[in-house]
Amino acid sequence: MKKLKTGLVATLLFASNVLTAGIPLPGDSVPGVRKIRDVFIYEDKQFYATFPSVVKKKDGEILVAFRRAPERRGFGEKASSHVDPNAYLVTVRSKDGINWSKEPDLLYAHSLGGSQDPCMIQLRDGTLLCASYGWAFLRPDGMEKLKQPYFMTGEAVFLGGYVVRSTDGGKSWKGPIYPPHIQPEINLDVYGKPVPAYNRGAMYEGKDGRVFWVVAASEANKPKKTTTHLLISEDKGLTWKYSSVVAADEKGSFNETSVYETPKGDIVAFLRSAELDDQACIARSTDGGKHFGKWEKMGFQGHPMQAMRLPDQRVLLVYGYRHKPFGIRARILNAECTDFATAKEIVLREDGGGYDIGYPWAVQLNNKQVLVTYYFNIDNGTRHIAGTILEIGK
Repeated sequence: MKKLKTGLVATLLFASNVLTAGIPLPGDSVPGVRKIRDVFIYEDKQFYATFPSVVKKKDGEILVAFRRAPERRGFGEKASSHVDPNAYLVTVRSKDGINWSKEPDLLYAHSLGGSQDPCMIQLRDGTLLCASYGWAFLRPDGMEKLKQPYFMTGEAVFLGGYVVRSTDGGKSWKGPIYPPHIQPEINLDVYGKPVPAYNRGAMYEGKDGRVFWVVAASEANKPKKTTTHLLISEDKGLTWKYSSVVAADEKGSFNETSVYETPKGDIVAFLRSAELDDQACIARSTDGGKHFGKWEKMGFQGHPMQAMRLPDQRVLLVYGYRHKPFGIRARILNAECTDFATAKEIVLREDGGGYDIGYPWAVQLNNKQVLVTYYFNIDNGTRHIAGTILEIGK
């Protein structure tokens, strides 16, 4: 396993990674929910750390994956970007959710360019799956020869998605596995081939062992128009097949999505929207993913979302809040995720230094405590990976 050497690791408050302790949640909003502390998971002033995901492995170790790229303000540039040729996927580890390894391990470096959000889940047999997508950076003479249509942001051309797998607890990773291109997607990669399916969000392993993954498709680039679709794997992420449309709309778009299976077998998609006033949205399948009903607004703002089953079958739904006061929020839904319109909002943090924060992902630490990971900044400072430990009673 390769170790990535870090630069100047930031000095943590009080010589530890504890930010706050014993501070009540704003408004003490939900009975039985108590904030234990915020923690630093990874921070280095030389790097721009974003988009975490987290699992608790079979041996009890907690593994956080995130995207790490150079902090380009240190090069004298105006700002860092979510797209960078030196963006790699890395991991850090902890035994207690509080104390973390200092030097990240390399999860995956794309051979053609930079990678985006590592979306990692653990299957029941311990297999780890991690989905991401890539960007290639071309010189002007290469750009002139690209076959249309393609999607470009800054100097980068979109490559589409991929999946990597680990069967040894994240010590080594195999892949990339390229999922199929899905028909609504119009874009081509740098070789003029249809891009493979992609998205940011949590996959989910169903009761029958199938793995569900809601992916996005670009149906137009100007203006940008995306829809979401369900892929299913029956062999632990090695191959994927198209199942159904999850959400589409004439005016709005849907993209970053996490999927969840309820105890009764409904497949629920938690959708990030565009052109819909940042409304969190939801779509549901009651037939195993063959069809999804009409998407609905959930009645609150926030994105993207991730759902985690609690020991009592309720669902912790976490999301970023990119409006003032910037921060991290959550709701606890019933087991079937039907009370989203009335579930009270839990404010985990509201001290963010701007909209460049969020993308939370939660994991159960023990029977009572949950770790919610996310990326954060204070006063527009170093983007770092942080977490909040919650105690959740009945």
